[in-house]
Parts: sequence; structure tokens; C-alpha cells
Amino acid sequence: MEFIETIKVNDKYFSQYIGKYELNHILENLSSQINNKYKDVVDNDHPLIIIGILNGAFMFLSDLVKMLDIQCEIHFIKVSSYIGTDSSGKVTDIIGLNTDISNKNVLIVEDIVDTGLTMLNIIKKFKSLNPKQIEICTLLHKTEKTVNPLELHYVGKEIKDKFVVGYGLDYNGQGRNINCIYSIL
Repeated sequence: MEFIETIKVNDKYFSQYIGKYELNHILENLSSQINNKYKDVVDNDHPLIIIGILNGAFMFLSDLVKMLDIQCEIHFIKVSSYIGTDSSGKVTDIIGLNTDISNKNVLIVEDIVDTGLTMLNIIKKFKSLNPKQIEICTLLHKTEKTVNPLELHYVGKEIKDKFVVGYGLDYNGQGRNINCIYSIL
């Protein structure tokens, strides 16, 4: 009989869904794709602009950029669309973009793409700033929940419609510090 680790976050129970080894494999795969794409495109004068979406992407982005061997700048923005375990479908203002992205290669790094509404709002805002190109890298993608067509360039893992915590993902502000990803029971 297999032992499945269970944890409690706030008032809900979760079981391990993606462990450390699988996360590391995902990171190696994504970083290899990004390195290959940008190795002849970016340099000291034209670094890749990487924009992490706070708060959830901080652990993923941190581990991902450690595996990149290309020139890059790292920035963060903050948006929110979750209330409890459900996406509200409403995006608050984008806060924190304090660099010029015009005529630059931009890579947005997200922890999870659910409905896609948050990302569509970010893309719309960023396109108005005239970047050379925008690509999206997400750790997780809930394909069956995505309601609008959205091109994701780098996807770590497609998952079912499960609520997940850990590795930056939270439930009502808690669970981000867990080093694996857990799904709700």
C-alpha cells in the first residue's frame, strides 16, 4: 500500500500532487527551452525582460532563472483574481511595472494559468507598451478551465481542475512556503 502525504492548510486538507523531483524535471525542461530560444537573441545590451507575477510565481521564477544561462533582467508585478479556492474572474490593477519594455523581448512567468482572464488582461496592458515580443511561461496550466484562447509558450505541466497549494501557490495566503505542490482532497 502506497503512503500519500497529507497536509492541512487553513481549514482544508491536501495530498501531495507534484514532488520535488518532478518539479526539478519541469524546471530543467523549461529552462532548456528558454535558453535555446534566446541564446542568439539576447545579450548584455538587449537582455530578456522576465516579469514574474506575484505572489505565486516567486518560488518558480527564482528556481527557473537560476537555470538560465542567458542575459536577463528580472522584474515583478502584482495582480489578483482569486478569492479562497475560486478565481473571481476580476483582475485588480497591475502594480509594479517600473521598466520600459518597448522594443524588448518579454517573458511573463506565472505560477498557474486557470481561466486565462488574468493573463489576457496582463497581455493587453503589456501590448500597449510596444514590446518586441511577449511570451508566457507557466508552471501549471488548467487546460479545461481556460475560457479564452491564449498562447502559452512554455508550460511546465497541464493539470486537471484541482485546487493546488505549495511552491508559491496559496490558499487564503497560506501554504506558499511548502516545497512541493499539493492538491485539495
